[in-house]
Amino acid sequence: MDSNGKSKKTKKCSCGASWSYILDVGVNPATGTRKQKKKGGFATKGEAQEAAALLVAELAQGLHIEEKSTTFEAFSEEWLMLYSGTGKVKVSTLRVRRHELDKLMPFFAKLKMKDVTKQQYQTALNKLKAKGFADNTLDGIHRTGRMVFKKALELDVIKTDPTAFAYVPKVQKTVEQIEQAEAVVKYLEKEELALFLRTAKDEGRDRDYAIFMTLAYTGMRAGELCALKWKDVDFEEHSITISKTYYNPTNNIRSYQILTPKTASANRSIEVDVAVIRELEKLRQAQERLKYGKSNYHDKDFVFAKTGNSAGYPEYIKIIENRMRRLLQLAGLNPSLTPHSLRHTHTSLLAEAGVELHDIMDRLGHKDDDTTRNIYMHVTKTKKKEAVQKFSELMNSF
Repeated sequence: MDSNGKSKKTKKCSCGASWSYILDVGVNPATGTRKQKKKGGFATKGEAQEAAALLVAELAQGLHIEEKSTTFEAFSEEWLMLYSGTGKVKVSTLRVRRHELDKLMPFFAKLKMKDVTKQQYQTALNKLKAKGFADNTLDGIHRTGRMVFKKALELDVIKTDPTAFAYVPKVQKTVEQIEQAEAVVKYLEKEELALFLRTAKDEGRDRDYAIFMTLAYTGMRAGELCALKWKDVDFEEHSITISKTYYNPTNNIRSYQILTPKTASANRSIEVDVAVIRELEKLRQAQERLKYGKSNYHDKDFVFAKTGNSAGYPEYIKIIENRMRRLLQLAGLNPSLTPHSLRHTHTSLLAEAGVELHDIMDRLGHKDDDTTRNIYMHVTKTKKKEAVQKFSELMNSF
């Protein structure tokens, strides 16, 4: 201050020197010695005092965070361990998260977590979009990125989250693209399904008819079918409980895993047609005869268990896909359809039968699903037109 009470401006030093501060910021828990924070490079004494005062205020309010020098690559590994250690994450989900992190590594791997900016993170998403990654893939990458930085914020590794206001860039679809996307969903019409199942019965290999009939009549996923056990089948009540799924990314028959469903809604009990129950009963009797007297039978109660050298082990999805392709070709049907197409077929036939959408969702183990909704709307569109036509005919009859 001068004699008139006015503030004097602090002049910058022209000699190349700078100002710094040193403050006590706590006690080292391991040694009991005081911890100090030093920061320099300030052009004026006033700037150093202002920065020191801000730190003192943060310390007084308990808001001070000493950002760590951990790199994105190192913290991602730490996060994966914490994430898997909750006991709530499936092996398959962990594999997806690691794959999504790999997509972010070229942008951030060697950067310190505290140095990643909002602009850098958004630029990474924009560049991934430019590379042609699908919206669903980008959504997954961004979801994983958010989880990593959110955990870093919780652990005081960083002060601010660079993903907080980031978004996945998307291009608005044209009407033609939307219509084309809806048309991509493939399923069998009822006459085609009848032909397919007849082909499976007449020309199918071991267990083909039982496998594809069960998939078509229940709408269950192929992984759910492979994990199905006899205790899940209620022969008296004609129902099946679906509570697990099969996981085997290497297609090694003996290295499978049985996991819990991805979502709570996937855990369900459904009623099934008596024809399916009868077919399963035949399969159970044949299986009992097969394993009788066999000491090396892998007796883990699987419904669709393999025969031959790996008798008792659950069938795996790749084999079901290959067998379905063979049967489609024999029947002269679209060979690009998959076991999941039978799930779509089940949806379409339920919709045609007049079953409500929410009941179909419950049966399929969906909380919400755009594909199921699109199939339902496509199938019921014709029924709505018929209703309008009947109303018109009624009015014209007067």
